[in-house]
Amino acid sequence: MKRTAALVAVLALLGVTTWLVWPSAPDARGQDQMITVVDGPADDQRVQIDTTFYPPAGADKAPAVLLAHGFGGSKRSVSEQAERLAGSGYAVLTWSARGFGRSGGEIALNSADYEVKDVKQLIDWLAKRPEVALDGSGDPRVGIAGGSYGGAIALMTAAHDARVDAIVPQITWSDLAGALFPDATGKGPENGVFKRMWAGIFFGRGGAGVPQGLEALTERPEPLTAEQARCGRFLPAICEIYQEVAKTGKATPEAIELLRKSSPVSVAGRIKAPTLLIQGQRDSLFPLDHADANAKAIAAAGTPVSLAWFDGGHDGGDGEAEWLYEQTAAWFDHYLKNAGATAPQAATTTAGTGTTAGTAAGTPVSAFTVTRDGGRDPGTRQRIRLHPEATAYPGLGGTDVTAVPLAGPEQHVVNPPGGSPASISTVPGVGSLLGGGSGQSGMSVSLDMPGQSAAFESAPLTGPLQLTGSPTARIKVSGSGEVTLFAKLFDVPDSMQPPTLPAGLVAPLRVTIPEGAGSAEVTVTLPAVDHRFEIGHRLRLVVATTDMGYATPAEPASYRVALASPTVSVPTVATLAAPPAGIAWWVWAMPLTAILVAAAVLATGRRRPAPATTGAGASPDAVASSAAEAEAPVPAGTAEVPLDIRGLSKAYRNGEPAVDGLSFRVEQGQVLGLLGPNGAGKTTTMRMMMGLIHPDGGEIRIFGEPVTPGAPVLSRLGSFVEGPGFLPHLSGRDNLELYWAATGRPAADARFDEALEIAGLGTALERAVRTYSQGMRQRLAIAQAMLGLPDLLVLDEPTNGLDPPQIREMREVLKRYARDGRTVIVSSHLLAEVEQTCTHVVVMQRGRLVSAGPVSALLSSAATGNGHGPRLEDVFLDLIGEKA
Repeated sequence: MKRTAALVAVLALLGVTTWLVWPSAPDARGQDQMITVVDGPADDQRVQIDTTFYPPAGADKAPAVLLAHGFGGSKRSVSEQAERLAGSGYAVLTWSARGFGRSGGEIALNSADYEVKDVKQLIDWLAKRPEVALDGSGDPRVGIAGGSYGGAIALMTAAHDARVDAIVPQITWSDLAGALFPDATGKGPENGVFKRMWAGIFFGRGGAGVPQGLEALTERPEPLTAEQARCGRFLPAICEIYQEVAKTGKATPEAIELLRKSSPVSVAGRIKAPTLLIQGQRDSLFPLDHADANAKAIAAAGTPVSLAWFDGGHDGGDGEAEWLYEQTAAWFDHYLKNAGATAPQAATTTAGTGTTAGTAAGTPVSAFTVTRDGGRDPGTRQRIRLHPEATAYPGLGGTDVTAVPLAGPEQHVVNPPGGSPASISTVPGVGSLLGGGSGQSGMSVSLDMPGQSAAFESAPLTGPLQLTGSPTARIKVSGSGEVTLFAKLFDVPDSMQPPTLPAGLVAPLRVTIPEGAGSAEVTVTLPAVDHRFEIGHRLRLVVATTDMGYATPAEPASYRVALASPTVSVPTVATLAAPPAGIAWWVWAMPLTAILVAAAVLATGRRRPAPATTGAGASPDAVASSAAEAEAPVPAGTAEVPLDIRGLSKAYRNGEPAVDGLSFRVEQGQVLGLLGPNGAGKTTTMRMMMGLIHPDGGEIRIFGEPVTPGAPVLSRLGSFVEGPGFLPHLSGRDNLELYWAATGRPAADARFDEALEIAGLGTALERAVRTYSQGMRQRLAIAQAMLGLPDLLVLDEPTNGLDPPQIREMREVLKRYARDGRTVIVSSHLLAEVEQTCTHVVVMQRGRLVSAGPVSALLSSAATGNGHGPRLEDVFLDLIGEKA
């Protein structure tokens, strides 16, 4: 029984494939290899693990990252993320876990005796690779990330192997027993209700090691034996346990013990690797309370922890895949690349930084981020997601509690014979197909059967109420024996609209009425959610006798349910609710500071008639110094050359060259594409063009004048590099007008009409920037760079976040801009766009110039003679040595 429960829990957990967090992709470039490991309780099993190693780009030695897949997947599930991380300078190893894909062995539920030993030996293998950086003790710098099954192995390995330096577990569990046998009264899985459907879906579909979906078309695992045909690729003992638990629907002490051996709850206090926990708000398999438990246990050991709730999970939602990747990469950048960090640090501004706050035990738990609904982009109609944050995690009890009065008489409810038909909260595995959503943005598919539920309701709210955490209510149940119930809290807009069940989550509970007592009172902890109840909406507490996803008694019975307390306690988090959506003060301050610095810089260039914008900044001393340098004679023939770079060099702090002896020249009227793989030095070069960083050697001249911080010539340059920065509480129009006013130039010189036409934001210009999507911010940033129509325009990935029609429009805009006698430099990864937009290209690799010249000449020199000229993409890959 104990193992049965464990299997069920694991299967449910394993069922969370990584594509729910990160989308799959075609094979990435890497080195495939079978690695033999030794595992088992007695170290007597030899298993072949199928792996792919991705060497780091642009570095001889780099930190290592292991990417783990979810249930039903394989190493292919995370190939896209592996390639991206390798391109960012990491040595990446992916693998198919034992029992999955082409790897041997049998699934043991992330056991310390099996899967954990496998991963420890993969770390041994990485430690011997010449590409992997070692720390002071000779151990490899290594991080682990993964979703669901992969998230659990990250936690378990970090607890058993001190060499792990950082982890990012996603949508995973704390206690498998509690996940498969939840109980909302707090008595634990011993009193829990069996999560029957989640367990049955994954075990019954043969998910134990057999590829699912697109993976099934390409993965070819070894043929199953007769025993495996009955049990998949699980250990036989686990298979038998599942069969027993599926019959009884109850957890035995043995089952609970086995499940917890594969659970972080048993070892989280040993984790010393800084941990970013990312949990889905749409997740009926591993709800938010699992991340809460993991965070508290890890923090109790004095380990830095940050926590984020995102819009997605096992019940659907992958719209934040890019945001999740950014958080993961930034966490590793801080703790693996910036070795020796001693304080919890944000993944990015959306993951939070700030101070830490104590838990009940006085140990630190750092930043907390929540995804919230920001409406829709009026142009693309895409959902806008906001990421308010707090500097400290408040726990599921929030920072404040609002008691909302409920009303309703005692009501009769029945459990039907056989427990059917059953009520519906979430249909496991298909929530996204039915439109289920987190927070207030999703559609609920909840259905309560007549006669099987009691409802208690509040009066219409007189003000908005932002629930963040787990509400609680106290109820009285009358009858006899053991009663299985399901509690849920609805948002009721009005009589004309259906109620919404936030995230489709329900709280199962068992109530045992003592013999002769006739009734019992219990406090019910409702599911943790982040949901906004609007003015005029009502809260409805429903207590039902059945739920499709759970095992319920077959015997018919009747009970009475009443409120034991007339209120429901709703936790809130004031720091998240504060305008603008929890954005920290320094996020507001940085754009304003940049504007003021830009004004100081541009003020030095007023003597020049050409209007422009600039992103460069400097101190007064630097401005004075650069002004003096500007008095140096202009080299003959360069006064009208927009950009002349000679022998430019810049090294990273570790001495590795970022830019190495770079020389090229850009003439008037050209649209130049600056190309190169990640780590080639493009952004560093562009920042030196703007005077933001000093070169170690060589020089940059714009229109014949040397570039230094605050140089007057920078007034002729407009730029957009490394993402937009705006005052989030102001509208798009206000941001542009404030920026231009800070330059001290006449409003008539700004050419607002042309810039706003380029932005194409329509009525969204009047909305606060904090509500903008990435594409909207990108368009606004490009418009800001073009204010004043500068003579030299420098744009870094200008089409990021734009849809195809907007990309086509941007292509024409840049061509027209250059035809009028100005010059454009564009850094982009969209080589087809560069080919259609740019007249010239500069190709960089590892900081050095590989090729420079007209696009037509470059293509002509690489002609194949077969009647079909090469594409720029083919030529580019050939130049940087990546030709297939």
